[in-house]
Amino acid sequence: MNLLFKPRQRSPTELVRLLRELCMRLGASVAADGSWRLTDAPSSESRRKVLEEMWQGLQQTKLVLYGEGESEPVPEQVAQVAQEVYQQQLMPCLLTVMPRVEFETRKDIVQVFNALLQRQIGSRRPTVEYLRTHPAVVLMAFRGYDVPDMAMNTGLILNEMVQHEPLAKILLYSDDLARFPTYIETTSFSVSCDAFKNLRDALVLHRTMAAEYLQQNYDTFFAMFTKLLDSRNYVTRRQSLKLLSELLVDRAHYSTMVRYVSSEENLKRTMNALRDRSKHIQLEAFHVFKVFVANPKKTPAVEAILRRNKARLLTFLQDFLSDRTDESFMDERQYIVQIIRYVL
Repeated sequence: MNLLFKPRQRSPTELVRLLRELCMRLGASVAADGSWRLTDAPSSESRRKVLEEMWQGLQQTKLVLYGEGESEPVPEQVAQVAQEVYQQQLMPCLLTVMPRVEFETRKDIVQVFNALLQRQIGSRRPTVEYLRTHPAVVLMAFRGYDVPDMAMNTGLILNEMVQHEPLAKILLYSDDLARFPTYIETTSFSVSCDAFKNLRDALVLHRTMAAEYLQQNYDTFFAMFTKLLDSRNYVTRRQSLKLLSELLVDRAHYSTMVRYVSSEENLKRTMNALRDRSKHIQLEAFHVFKVFVANPKKTPAVEAILRRNKARLLTFLQDFLSDRTDESFMDERQYIVQIIRYVL
């Protein structure tokens, strides 16, 4: 009986146009300035029908993009879907209606996005090229953290985006970067960790681009990032200190490192973290502190603080995390002690 009512197979072009039409029926619309928004929702009965049609349309689209069973996707059909997605602006359309679709449908949307983002022709990635000229779509995925019900779904889409340098660059250079502390500090644990992962990936996966960004936007970035370092949340502080130490010891970020360790306020913040009740935070703070101490060209203000606290630092470091037995940490601690004792 089900076979009698099996939905007909649409062409790739028809599938994409159907999905766009269904998004519009769910309330997606384009404002005069080109931004996408949700208008009034359809009636419950109409909504159920639209959601069912959308689910079916997404299943068929996934078959085109991923293939069926052991059958590989047909490149020509995948290309038709992708091209129509770009022409119909389906990506922002789907992101707009995500709050109104069901959980499983959100997962389907994520799969469609990721298949398109991973698509490669030789050295080209057509969807990345498309999004590079449509940066608003990247920021729409980022702002998905504003909506708890779909935050993890849009977070997965954003994570696939930031694997690609041009899209990670859009995120870093956007004014929206200032939203990260809110997304990391005021959301659920899982959403917070997801948001932090995307921030880290954008900075760590593309070293040359990130280094240039930090040099050009040092004040803007650290105005945001310092909020994370000063967080009262244990996980946020630990993750932030760990990321900071990763950046400071990376040779690609030499200019940023020199500027950061020239600040007496940054040194004071790090020394306070060394005395945190959590040994994990103490350890991450140590990996930042050692950069201040090992820097051969300390500013007078930084050197004065270290000299003024020399005796206390030597006493403190003598028993600092004494239960740790890994040779790398023990060697680094001894090295820092030697600098403080004999150089300062």
